[in-house]
Amino acid sequence: MSAPDDARGKLLQSPGIPLSDDGPVFAEPWEAKAFALAVTCHERGLFAWHDWAQALGGTIAARPDMPYYRQWLATLEGLLAEIGTVPEAERLDRVDAWDRAARATPHGEPIVLGRDLEPHD
Repeated sequence: MSAPDDARGKLLQSPGIPLSDDGPVFAEPWEAKAFALAVTCHERGLFAWHDWAQALGGTIAARPDMPYYRQWLATLEGLLAEIGTVPEAERLDRVDAWDRAARATPHGEPIVLGRDLEPHD
């Protein structure tokens, strides 16, 4: 692993992250993607690590019954919205588009953004 001040090292020391001997354990692929996205955003300077830790702690305190990586994702969305990475209207449009695509997806198939716009037979 990198130096102790490396973001990944800090992430792995965070309470709540399920770990095995090989590192973080993810129940679903989206959890790993959310984890990687948060690390990448920090590494690219979108937010400081102490800001991430404080925001995640606030989310956990406000929503203790929410599953851990849902808290992680909610924190990431909140921080990115706060710094203006994605305007709120655009974020809400995207959430709505994914919701429509999910409802239009047959069970067992991958969700494809825009599927709700495809012609139906």
